[in-house]
Formats: sequence, C-alpha cells, structure tokens
Amino acid sequence: MTRVALSPRGSGGPLPHNRRRARRQRAQPEPIRYFGTTWVARDGGYWLRRVAVGVGALAATAAGAVLMRIGVQGVLGADTGTLVNTLLVGAVLVCTAVAAVRSWNVFTKGKASLTGWMAEDRSVGPMLAIGFVGALAVYFLRSLAEAPGEAEKRSRYELALAAHARRRTPATAGGRRKRR
Repeated sequence: MTRVALSPRGSGGPLPHNRRRARRQRAQPEPIRYFGTTWVARDGGYWLRRVAVGVGALAATAAGAVLMRIGVQGVLGADTGTLVNTLLVGAVLVCTAVAAVRSWNVFTKGKASLTGWMAEDRSVGPMLAIGFVGALAVYFLRSLAEAPGEAEKRSRYELALAAHARRRTPATAGGRRKRR
C-alpha cells in the first residue's frame, strides 16, 4: 500500500509535486486473472499458464456439458410433452449462444464495447447462468490464441504508452520549427 501525502489545506488530494510525478510515470499494464502482468512480455510462466488455463477451461466445458445434459434429460424423461421438451432445448441453446457471443466480445473488445441489453449484467445474468457452457467454450477457444482478455488490455496499454510518449516529447512553440 502506498501512502499519499495530504495537501496543506486538507483536501485529501496529493501535493502538486506528486501530481506532476504521477503524470511523468510510465503507463502500468492491468493484470489479467491467472496471468498477472506476464502477458506484456509473455514471460514468467506465461505459456505454462496459458496451457493450464486452456486445459482447465476444456475440462470445465466438458463437465458443464455433462451436467447440462443430465439436467435436460431429467426434464425430457418426465414425459412433459413435446412442446415443453422443444422449448427447454431451444432455451438452453439460445442461452448458450448468448453467453458465448457476450464472452467473445468481452474478451476481444472489452466490456465497454457491449451495448443495449448485453451490457446490463442484471438482465443477461440468468442467461449467462443457463448458458455457462458457451462461456466456458469461448474461454477455451480464446486461450488457444492468447490469454482471454489480453487483446483488449494490450490495446489499452499500447494507447497509454503512446500517450506517455507524446507527453514526454518536448513541444515547440506553436508547433513550428524554430527560426534561425
């Protein structure tokens, strides 16, 4: 935990010299679950973690599919009728597809890219709970290409580095070269 010195007026903010120092500091990458910040240089066990995450996601997807099949078979075996059976299978398929598409968008573009009802966790939560197999399958597929969520974090980190580099380069007066 870092301490921040309080301003003399008691506003709770850092002192002015600390603000200037904070602006000069290099951008820091955001950690990704299970990977930390090893995704930046892809070192420190990154590849081993990627394999472990992929295998774990595949095992969880298989276990989830078996559980979902047992649950659906329980309803199908209750002789509830063709309409109920069709609606149940259709609902599970739609929820799985929604969970897969939403997870793919979150991992590739970030949560901020979601719009409409997909962006609201409360409205899509039950669909994600039912279609969890789709989300796990997407997690496995993303782990084959990169750490899930790495593309979005990497693009934000590179933008922050570029902004830092622009701040570091001295500006000339009026944006023109000096006259001799």
